[in-house]
Amino acid sequence: MTVKETHLSGCFVIEPQVFGDDRGYFFESFNQKVFEERTGLEINFVQDNQSMSQRGVLRGLHFQKGEFAQAKLVRVIKGRVLDVVVDVRPDSTTYGQSFSIVLSEENQKQLFVPRGFAHGFSVLEDNTIFSYKCDNYYNKESEGGIIYNDKDLNIDWKLSEAEVQLSEKDKLLPEFKSLQS
Repeated sequence: MTVKETHLSGCFVIEPQVFGDDRGYFFESFNQKVFEERTGLEINFVQDNQSMSQRGVLRGLHFQKGEFAQAKLVRVIKGRVLDVVVDVRPDSTTYGQSFSIVLSEENQKQLFVPRGFAHGFSVLEDNTIFSYKCDNYYNKESEGGIIYNDKDLNIDWKLSEAEVQLSEKDKLLPEFKSLQS
């Protein structure tokens, strides 16, 4: 397993070692001991979530606030997404900066998203299955978010505006600058 920190402190790209032959493949998708040794982080995942989406669906940018903040380990089981994180930790030197990566069933890459980050993804293939582990339980009252097309963040979601499909809730998310007030 290869673990590389992104330019955003505490955010890691993880590439498992995949063993393949004419029968298919095998890989270890998570090993807590190895994760902690390579990242220096102690983590206790308590909830696994999975979604299936069609091309053009954009989920995010979401985060949980306060005592319900969540770290996530995200990956794609089937299909392909552009996964995006934004540092929303007010005291961080990379506050407001983003990182994006294509996660797919082909590359088997994963992204560790630390607490204090907004997270979202755009779906680049039909029938994409997205899976993630969380280190804290979801709490509706602690939801936060940023509108996907925020002008200050200027994120390229690899979809045309006409393709983007949002939930009604995500259409109402505030701009990034509202976090500062």
